Amino acid sequence: MKTLFHNRVEAGRLLVARLAGYTGQAGVVVCGLPRGGVAVAAEVARGLGAPLEVLVVRKLGLPCQPELGMGAIAPDGVCVLNDDVIDRLDIESDAIGAVHLNEQRELERRERLYRGGRPALTLRSKTVIVVDDGSVTGSTLHAAIVYLHRQDVGRLVVAAPVIAAGAWRKLRSLASEVVALSVPDNLNSVGECFEEFTPTSDEEIYRLLAESTTQLPASGAWIGR
Repeated sequence: MKTLFHNRVEAGRLLVARLAGYTGQAGVVVCGLPRGGVAVAAEVARGLGAPLEVLVVRKLGLPCQPELGMGAIAPDGVCVLNDDVIDRLDIESDAIGAVHLNEQRELERRERLYRGGRPALTLRSKTVIVVDDGSVTGSTLHAAIVYLHRQDVGRLVVAAPVIAAGAWRKLRSLASEVVALSVPDNLNSVGECFEEFTPTSDEEIYRLLAESTTQLPASGAWIGR
């Protein structure tokens, strides 16, 4: 597959054009999925004039191939499993439980780190745009959607530079709207779509969140620390 984007910043700016209808609207919150999704989300939030929030979601990697996902978890005990992968590879429940426990610990660590003591924003009745830097299976975005529905959001929009066609179809049935700049039939990895795809560090995420000083009038909670 040919390269589509220079880096996450460019991809985020291109997404803004597709999301222009939400520019300046009251009650819009942009949620980025760490790590790479936050860099894209920061550009979306800046372009739309909306607050930036972080939503920590963790992929459940296969015990023998951690880069391949068998599901994902989100806050509030949300766990989404890919039964097709688990059944096909005959992954035992004990192995799933061990991966889940490790990723739950990492999820909680990152939430503490990124928030710096700041409570999560109240998302009830808000228009939430959840952003990732791309999706092959849709598992992490699926987990994020389940969590956000539990928060009783008003409208839920999924946005990413690239989403594999199969994942896009699944996500469309779960969200109010799915926005993708590219929906390829075959996608091996998100990184193949970018010229620059260096890992986003915890320090970078913290900086992006701290730089966003937009305040939601209804909640009085600052997005940055």
